[in-house]
Amino acid sequence: MLSSLFADVAPAPEELAQEVMSEMLPLIVTGLFFIALLVIAAWGMKKTANTEDFFLGGRTLGPWILALSYGAAYFSAVVFIGFAGTYGWSVSFKSVWVGIMNGVVGALLAWLVLGKPTRKMTRRLNAATTPEFFATRYGSKGMKFVGAILIFLFLLPYSAGVFSGLTYLFKEVFHVSMTTALVTITVMTGLYLVIGGYKAAARIDFLQGIIMFFGALGLVYFTSQYFAKDYDDVGAMIDKAAAMFDARKAGDYQVGTAPLKPMPDWLFWSVVFMTSIAPWGLPQMVHKFYAIKDEKQIVKGAVVCCVFATLVGVAAYYVGSLSHLMPENLLSLTFNADGAVDPNQLVPVMLVKALPNWFLAVVLLLVLSASMSTLCALALTSSAAISIDLVKGFLAPKASEKTHLLIFRICCAFFILCSFLIALYSPSWIVALTALSWGAICGGFLAPYVYGLFWKGTTRAGAVAGMATGILVSNGIYWGLFFGQNPGVAKMYSPLTASAAMLIPFIVVPIVSLMTKKLEPERIARAFEDAPNSETIAPETTPETQSTEK
Repeated sequence: MLSSLFADVAPAPEELAQEVMSEMLPLIVTGLFFIALLVIAAWGMKKTANTEDFFLGGRTLGPWILALSYGAAYFSAVVFIGFAGTYGWSVSFKSVWVGIMNGVVGALLAWLVLGKPTRKMTRRLNAATTPEFFATRYGSKGMKFVGAILIFLFLLPYSAGVFSGLTYLFKEVFHVSMTTALVTITVMTGLYLVIGGYKAAARIDFLQGIIMFFGALGLVYFTSQYFAKDYDDVGAMIDKAAAMFDARKAGDYQVGTAPLKPMPDWLFWSVVFMTSIAPWGLPQMVHKFYAIKDEKQIVKGAVVCCVFATLVGVAAYYVGSLSHLMPENLLSLTFNADGAVDPNQLVPVMLVKALPNWFLAVVLLLVLSASMSTLCALALTSSAAISIDLVKGFLAPKASEKTHLLIFRICCAFFILCSFLIALYSPSWIVALTALSWGAICGGFLAPYVYGLFWKGTTRAGAVAGMATGILVSNGIYWGLFFGQNPGVAKMYSPLTASAAMLIPFIVVPIVSLMTKKLEPERIARAFEDAPNSETIAPETTPETQSTEK
């Protein structure tokens, strides 16, 4: 009697087991993923004997590994959680152009234009980092010192922003606090990077890239299926999402207490430019070209990287654009304290509600992979700025290779710890500084780096002027005109500021170079292989000082 009474309300043992398994699946999958990372890290530790192994993988990595490593470092939780929702909500499906241009310009053209000359020149100059490249290419220890400080100062908040972007989805799936999510991600990233170095990190990036590739395909499929059930086909669904955006843009249909404010075209295209050109100057991206084993494989790597980056980028912004189809009860979960839609919450809420639980485990790995690969690239690059450019270059140049390797590992751990602390306490200025980081670093590095690769006429003064201009433009416009009055406005206009900081030095460098003293012929010959048997010229040495030393 009692059993029949409760038969309709109590779940059957089989259903209960399935429900428990469904809830546990993300935890099991993530646990297996972490174990795989540690196994690869242990292998990498055995293969790492010096700082070049730790930072560049011994310069022996193939195109598939480096292509997916580049692509995985390109995207992070910030793209999937923040950018996709922000631009999908404010410009609808036009945001897909960000993903397309990221794949074509930020991946394909970057590899084809920069890959071969970067690999050849950095080997000839024996440069392992971007600041070292500036020091040996231009004979300027000052550029090396400033470059190292710039990298550490501005990549740190960027790394903290990646941590922050990842924790929301992590805690939604596992129902844990932000602190627990941050600690877990910090410990795992720190362990596999500090133990295995880049030899392990690149192979882990390859694994993570595969997860991201198929995860992005599944993300598009399942979100489309979820929303398309109310329409005749996917085309009708896309048309409805675009129509909803147009209605909100016109003010005919408002969500929450604030109307949708569409992004102006000129501001949107500055986002496209910034995100597509920035990888050409970001040291954690350019670093991949230093490690290429065979320049004959660059074209293959370029194609692989382009396909990967285009797919992942388009998938992210496509999903973000579907946010206009979210029902009122879901959109209400994204409201901020003012009752307006918070675009950063759109995609996480959509994924948790729209995806089957088993695939949510895959999406979690996708976002984890994107973020951890980016964090590793940032930590390696920033730590190299301290351990190679400052400690080995200035403070302790005669220390043993074993000591330098230990310092490198300590710097990696310290960088990740600092990123964790900044993300945990989330001071109000971190969002603004994160938005500034790409403009400051690329503004300072891009023009001197590109001119250094291709133009023999670039002078030391021209390169210094270009670096100074990029830093001053990005910081001057950002802090002087916007941040002091309204941090929100500063964040909004940061892509335009970053774009200006990247472009203006390209005018400054040649103008100053044409008016200033040329570099020593021996230095130019060494960089461009006109005299392949010439001796390596150290930073800030001239033929006159060389003859004096002899």
